[in-house]
This record gives sequence, C-alpha cells and structure tokens, in this order.
Amino acid sequence: MSLGLTALELARIQFAFTVSFHIIFPATSIGLACFLALLEWKWLRTQNPVYRDLFKYWIKIFAIAFGMGVVSGVVMSYQFGTNWSEFSRIAGSITGPLLTYEVLSAFFLEAGFLGIMLFGWGRVSPKAHFFATLMVAVGTCISMFWILSSNSWMQTPQGFSIVDGLIVPTDWWAIVFNPSFAYRFAHMATAAFLVSSLLVVATAAWHLFKGRRDELVKKSFSLGLWMVLATSTLQVVLGDLHGLNTLKHQPAKLAAIEGHWETNHDHGMPLLLFALPDMENERNNFEVGIPNVGSIVLTHSLERKVTGLKDFPAADRPNVPIVFWSFRVMVGLGVLMLCMSLLALWLRKTGHLYDSSWFHRFAIIMGPSGYIALLAGWVTTEVGRQPWLVYGVLRTNEGLSHSVSADQVGISLIIFVLVYTVVFGTGIYYMFKIMHTGPVFLQEPATDLPDRFKTARRPLSAVDESIEHEDVETTKPTQKQHKENPHD
Repeated sequence: MSLGLTALELARIQFAFTVSFHIIFPATSIGLACFLALLEWKWLRTQNPVYRDLFKYWIKIFAIAFGMGVVSGVVMSYQFGTNWSEFSRIAGSITGPLLTYEVLSAFFLEAGFLGIMLFGWGRVSPKAHFFATLMVAVGTCISMFWILSSNSWMQTPQGFSIVDGLIVPTDWWAIVFNPSFAYRFAHMATAAFLVSSLLVVATAAWHLFKGRRDELVKKSFSLGLWMVLATSTLQVVLGDLHGLNTLKHQPAKLAAIEGHWETNHDHGMPLLLFALPDMENERNNFEVGIPNVGSIVLTHSLERKVTGLKDFPAADRPNVPIVFWSFRVMVGLGVLMLCMSLLALWLRKTGHLYDSSWFHRFAIIMGPSGYIALLAGWVTTEVGRQPWLVYGVLRTNEGLSHSVSADQVGISLIIFVLVYTVVFGTGIYYMFKIMHTGPVFLQEPATDLPDRFKTARRPLSAVDESIEHEDVETTKPTQKQHKENPHD
C-alpha cells in the first residue's frame, strides 16, 4: 500500500494531512473564544439581550471546533513517535519541553474553565462566568504561543549546541524567543481572528441574503466586518515585517516565494505576479512581473540585492512551484478580504450595508477564504523550510524513523483519510447545520424555577432546541425583537 511513494514521502503527506485538518479547528476556536469574551463583556456592560443571545449561539460552534481541535491534535502528535522518532530523539530535548509547557500552562487552564464556560451560565455569578470565558480565551492564546515557539525554533533555531549528534538546549530564552517567533506568532494570531471573523460574517450574510433583518443577524454582521477590517489591515503590516525576517534568516525560502533565480547585483528585482517555475532548468518558463517593485517590497530599496535560488545548492532548495503559488493564493485572498472590508465601510456610509444582496453574496463566498489562506500560508511556511526539519541543522530525511516502511505509512494514511472524513466530516456538517439555523432570540427562564439549576443525566438531554428545521423564520421568537440600532 505504498502507492508508489517512499516512506519519507508518505510520512510527509500523512503529517501534512493531519496538521492541515487540525489547524482549522484551533484557528476557529482561538478567534471564537476571543469573540465570545467580547460578547459577554458587552452583555455585562450594557445588559443588551442581543449580546447574550449571540454568546449562547456562537458558543455551540466554538464547543464543536474546540473538541475536534483537541482530538485531531492528539492524533497528530503520535506521529512524532511513529514516523518521526529520529527527529524526537535528536531534537526532542527542545521540542518536547516546549510542547509540555503548552499542556501545563494552556491545556490545563482551558480544561479547568471550559466546563464553567459551557455549562455554568445561571449556575455561577455573571462575573465568575465571564472570568471563565476570559480564561479559556487566554488559554487558547497561550497554547498558540508555545506551539508557534516550537515551530518557529524549527524555522530559525537558536540557543542550542550539538553534543554526540543530539541537539541540546543551552539558552531557553533564545530558544523560546527565537528570531522569527514574534513575527510568526503575531501573523498566526491575526490569521486566527480573520478566520473566525469571516465565519461570523458569512453566517450573518447568509441570513441577510435570505431576508432576515433582525438585530441578532445585523449585530453579528457588523461586529464581524469591523474585525475583518482591523485584522486584514494589520496583516499587511505583519506580512511585510515577516517577509523582511524571512529574507534575513531563510533566504532560500524567500527566493522560492518570489520565483527569484538570479541574484540581482546591479538592478532591481521584479515583483512577479505570475510565473511557471522550472526547477530542472532553473528558470521561469513564463512570467509576468512589475520591474523593481520586488526590491522595494522585500528590501525597501531599489538597489539592494536579493540572493537568487542558483546561489544555493540544488539539494538545499525547497519545491519552488508549490511555495511560489501557495504564497500567491494566501496574498490574493488577503487582498480580497481587505477589499471586502473597505466595501463594507462604503456601504455603512451610504446606509446600504444590510440590504445589498450582491455584497451579502460576496461575503458568503468569502467565508471559506480565511481557511484557504491559512492553509496556503502554512504550506508556504512548511514546504519552504524543506529540505530541513530544523533549518540548516537537521534534514527531513534524517528525522524519519528507521524501522517504518512505506507500506506501513501508506496503510495508516488511508485509514487516517477514511476516519477523518467520517468523524470530522460529521462535526463540520453539524457546525453547518447550526450556522444554517442562525441565532434566535431567547427568553431567560425565571430564577425561581426549580429546574433552572438541574443538570441533565445525559449531555444531549440538556439541548433545549432543535437544529433540524429548515429556516429560522419557522421558529417563533420567544422575546419581542429589539429595535434596530442606528449605530450598527
């Protein structure tokens, strides 16, 4: 069952598959956790039931994403012992503690407060519940901190020495805060907020497109678009800073991103918009670019040279076509996100934000763009690091387990694909059903009812509403819909 591929190729495909499946769920839960904290803070401050009802709606989607993220993360980590045991043996004294810190500081914090966040509404005081929500949001960000620190160290390793063929830590401060960490952490955090805000916007846009105009939908649409505007604008700045850092510490990756083969000594470097990189002949078969703009973007200068791919040994170059095009997918979608948020600003000013069906259709289409851009960005990062597991220190083929065979990895990869399709496909389907139903106005039960604080014996018995009806318009609201807020 090797599918005609080597064990190394299959192990890389398997890890790419599992990590790609995994990353979409933490990105969703990181952004939604912070969004939920914002909604609950607004509820406590204003007592506007809209914020409370939106919180109770989006926490369902957050819970599903969080659960699937935990499960997929556990499965992914086992590959360090099965397919990549040599990597664990050689570099485990650094990556092992970093991942342990993530469990001790973030996972335990999230697990300790998640139950209160999910089931504590009405059972603890409002301030205590908000504190739990805040701790879960902080925990997701701490988890991201340690994961990005570990991955960034693999990109720009610092603070270590080689002893008897093993990588040994010598300076933990340099390891954790390695040269690329700050840029990658900020870039990933902003991407997570973009992913979740686009999800919120697309869900609200769907219901606006279907004719809903109540305050729940409009408030979701408005808050999500403000977040898209802030994060897409910030990502332009962060992307530029991250690019300068990559040019300094990973010049081969940067050259592959730009499809840049010849070092420019006496002229500016063009910004390639389209190209067909040919690794065998070390050139681009066809390219469309803007003269000198590449040098301005990458070096902020017209004359500063950028090292070309030909100056690196062929064995040290990443897969240029994949890196070149994945980067352009990410950037292209980022430009569309920024354009969407600017269009939203114009529609706000003209008073047509909630009745422009063409824009609602555009926002629906843009819903998955955050996930696609996120995955494209990770492809650029990880494929661009090749052929290194630890950049410049440990090659990818040196980290593969000695005893694993192509047939073993191939069979496990097929099993992964089948199980992931069923398990996570079901979870994603359930999330879509909730988003299709949309938020509804809720009525708080009287505090003196004896059933208020009862807990169901079976978890699903606690669900007090159905998501099987086809349209939210068939559900009668239990509370008079609120008047439109002219400031939305």
